[in-house]
Amino acid sequence: MNSGEVIVVLRPPSIRTSTDDSAEIPLSELDAMCCRSRSQAQTGDHRPRRWFGLSLSEECIHRGCTVSHHKSDKPSPAPTATMPSTENQATHLPPGAAEQLLDNMDVLVYVADMETHELLYMNEYGRAIWGEPRGRHCWEVLQNRTSPCPFCTNDQLVDDRGIPSGPYVWEFRNESNHRWYQCRDRAMRWPDGRLVRMEVATDITERKAAEEAAEEARRRADSLAREDVLTGLNNRRAFLERADLLLAAARRHQQPVAAILLDLDWFKHINDQYGHGAGDVVLQAVGEVIRSEGRQTDPSGRLGGEEFAIVMADASVDQARTLAERLRRRLAALAIESDGACLSVTASFGVATLSDPTETISTLLGRADQAMYRAKLAGRNRVEVA
Repeated sequence: MNSGEVIVVLRPPSIRTSTDDSAEIPLSELDAMCCRSRSQAQTGDHRPRRWFGLSLSEECIHRGCTVSHHKSDKPSPAPTATMPSTENQATHLPPGAAEQLLDNMDVLVYVADMETHELLYMNEYGRAIWGEPRGRHCWEVLQNRTSPCPFCTNDQLVDDRGIPSGPYVWEFRNESNHRWYQCRDRAMRWPDGRLVRMEVATDITERKAAEEAAEEARRRADSLAREDVLTGLNNRRAFLERADLLLAAARRHQQPVAAILLDLDWFKHINDQYGHGAGDVVLQAVGEVIRSEGRQTDPSGRLGGEEFAIVMADASVDQARTLAERLRRRLAALAIESDGACLSVTASFGVATLSDPTETISTLLGRADQAMYRAKLAGRNRVEVA
């Protein structure tokens, strides 16, 4: 070391120069010094600056660095900043500081013996919720269980040789307080040599609630995009998609498929005489009849206006005709109340069955549609088979 050279070691919350114990430099001022030094370096200003009677270089001053400089009243070479050696760098927290840090964290931190599941440590956050561990088992304290948790992650934390293999991150809902946590588990050696699990668990209940609400909104939006608002049946798009899937499955199993198409009779007269509100009430009543009479496995839907369809899997033409007749009688028997008026409705039906394995849903429904128009021409309120 050159004559007159001073070594400054930065240690929170302040530093002292080794030649003058009263020359204490607050870290806040040192931070400002670092910022000013960085600014000078960026602007190309390499002139030395003076703070607290010290001449420092333009190099950025870091916490934990040893800064070589010279008294300002003596000529000296250009000062430099060097990283500290291990003997000058503070590497250990003061006694009790680690526990104080952990107790001030707003996450659960605990340590449990990986063989006995005994709780060895729990920070203040955990003690405030689950109480003092007092040597009890982790599954007893944290999950209110009488035996080890089936979802214990111990086997995820070590390799085949029993050596800690790194952190394992997972999410779960606590069985005791029913809150969601994201856990970061890690195996390590305790001071007495035994293998322990340290877990840091962050409460993510609010985040999970937001995610579930978003998912429910997405499902609801998808349902609305596929559901007829008035009747609750599939809309045209959803009906055709489900019908295509049913047809593909029927082909694989070599099963017959039947389609029923129905169109309400004189529905325009209801809208014209009683208004569209009354027409909506009629459509809702028709949708309820179709939903109650059809099989849950058979797609049904409103294709548009007053036209509805059903596709039946593993059904013969006689079974399809029977269902169509039952629907026709149920609709004809309806007495629908709307704004003091009692409305009635009938429908014409067309039935078709799959003619060959290559036929599509579109052609099947097309043939049912032709049969339905024959029913219209024959007087309405009747069933015709293609």
